[in-house]
Amino acid sequence: MKVSFKMIDKELRLAGLFVKPLCIPSLRLFKIFQHFSSKMNGRNVEGLDCEETYIERKDGEPSIRVRIYKPLKASNKPLPVMLYCHGGGYALGNPEQSDSLMKDFIDKKDCIIVAPDYRKSINAPYPAALDDCYDTLKWIKENTKQLGARSDQIFVVGHSAGGGLTAAVSLLARDKKEVNIAFQMPIYPMIDDEMNLPSAVDNNSPFWNAKLNAFGWDLYLGKLKTNGEEIPAYAAPARAKSYHDLPPTITYVGDLEPFRDETIAYIDNLKKAGVATKFKLYPGCYHGFDVVIPKAKVSKEAAAFMLTEYSEALDVHFAEQTT
Repeated sequence: MKVSFKMIDKELRLAGLFVKPLCIPSLRLFKIFQHFSSKMNGRNVEGLDCEETYIERKDGEPSIRVRIYKPLKASNKPLPVMLYCHGGGYALGNPEQSDSLMKDFIDKKDCIIVAPDYRKSINAPYPAALDDCYDTLKWIKENTKQLGARSDQIFVVGHSAGGGLTAAVSLLARDKKEVNIAFQMPIYPMIDDEMNLPSAVDNNSPFWNAKLNAFGWDLYLGKLKTNGEEIPAYAAPARAKSYHDLPPTITYVGDLEPFRDETIAYIDNLKKAGVATKFKLYPGCYHGFDVVIPKAKVSKEAAAFMLTEYSEALDVHFAEQTT
């Protein structure tokens, strides 16, 4: 899908021109970005109680650094608890890049947010990131009392690659039957490694395009792809054969980005399987538009949709733990 300048929402155009030259599929550049990103580690967020802990990995690798965000005012009752998976093409990023978003969620309605600094594909390909996120999910379930959290309202949220990890964690949790998830919010998720739907083919939009998408998947899938092995749905959730018994789902996507069609297909498959869904498509928007220009009218609309649906989901979606 070729994206012209005129197709982009007017408030997003100029920023798109500025970010496009930085979006180069280069391992060296990715490592430089990640180095500077790590400088944010451990910073405080005004108006939130921020903690840090470390969770043991099941594969014996060094512990997972985990950020825990809580309301400043202690609650006298257990709160819902979110597993948040940050974005970055599976290759980059950290929980701190989403600090302001964590505050938005908690300001909208009190919850506890647990965000793992999962391993990135520039150092460790699949299944490292998924293992870290799923291990964190299990840790949440095992530590709800210590966290001050509800065991019947564990939910998963993520943006971009974090949305892909959200969908993958939900699949894995359904199949392993170790943790019941109340609902999920895989926002504009990166879930289709085949990249053959119209919006993904030759997409030249700003910020995340077809070339970066292919590069990101190559890094994440690693030897699975180079050896021609079968790609599991836990790596690329668009490959899932069954969508039954997945949690209620909330998401949105821009209509100019590579993930448009895979997100729509994902929602359609969930609907066919009888899963409750809430979905919005935003015209004139490239990938991550709400992060690049958060003050644009369309970005504010997307944020309002996300936070309203999150708040309403906390009123109606619960999942008792059975094991």
